[in-house]
Amino acid sequence: MNRAMWAMLGATMMAGAVQAAERPAITGISHIAVYSADAAATEQFYKDRLGAEKLPDPEDARGVRYRFSAQQFVEVLPLPAGQGISRLAHIAFSTSDAAKLRTYLTAHRVKDVSTVQKGADGSLWFSARDPEGNEVQFVQSSNTDDRPSAGAISGRMIHMGLLVHNRAVEDGFYRDLLGFRPYWYGSMKEGTTDWVSQQVPDGHDWLEYMMVGDGSTTPLSKVDGRELGVLNHFSLGVPNMEAAVTTLIAGDRLSPRHDGPQMGRDGKWQANLYDPDGTRVELMEFQPVTKPCCSAFTADSPTH
Repeated sequence: MNRAMWAMLGATMMAGAVQAAERPAITGISHIAVYSADAAATEQFYKDRLGAEKLPDPEDARGVRYRFSAQQFVEVLPLPAGQGISRLAHIAFSTSDAAKLRTYLTAHRVKDVSTVQKGADGSLWFSARDPEGNEVQFVQSSNTDDRPSAGAISGRMIHMGLLVHNRAVEDGFYRDLLGFRPYWYGSMKEGTTDWVSQQVPDGHDWLEYMMVGDGSTTPLSKVDGRELGVLNHFSLGVPNMEAAVTTLIAGDRLSPRHDGPQMGRDGKWQANLYDPDGTRVELMEFQPVTKPCCSAFTADSPTH
């Protein structure tokens, strides 16, 4: 092989390495998938109480989508036999290029990465697992429309939360590899850390670590099915909590189990509803109205 051919080979290999090293945009939340033991009760909660639009599931024919906007939804799947206490199936983020992001993850030796699949709606997606074993999907939507669904109490999912045991280990995946950015952290009392919020690298939605065990106020021994439903949750943004809750009360749309409104430790108004299987849905105002505890915000909050 002559010098010219070696040079060409080297340039090709370098271009491939650069391509593998580039991470495509991760722009926000796509959806959260939860399990349901009673499809009719779950439909009443998401469709009638929260006002989401019920649609077939293009990813899994067994499931149902409850859409808050054309880009964000809850995927409800039938409860598998022997599932245990968790009702969380997976979390999912939106990306500009699913195939390229998969290449990026495999180049960094992330295990359990699926092939890129195509949904019945034309969307592309694949799944991986974070260091604590949570399934994480990355979705390239085929739809550019982001209008809210008519009648939904909110057209915007602003964060998802999940139980985390080891912050440093999870940071290696979400922050170091995927580029999530610190947003806020807080706790119920001084000297502990209960919540660690990380914004997606190319948007304002965030993932909230719900810390358990050493260093938090929630011991592992307290995490039963009811508590796990509190920890594994998602949040719908509203511009005005009083107006949102008034709408729910006027329409007799509050879930049997609910709490709030109350001022969160992050300085934002919030209220909680719970689906029939115990998954918490947190209504939250977009902007803080008072100083947060524990830490300042280190990134801009979503505005709508």
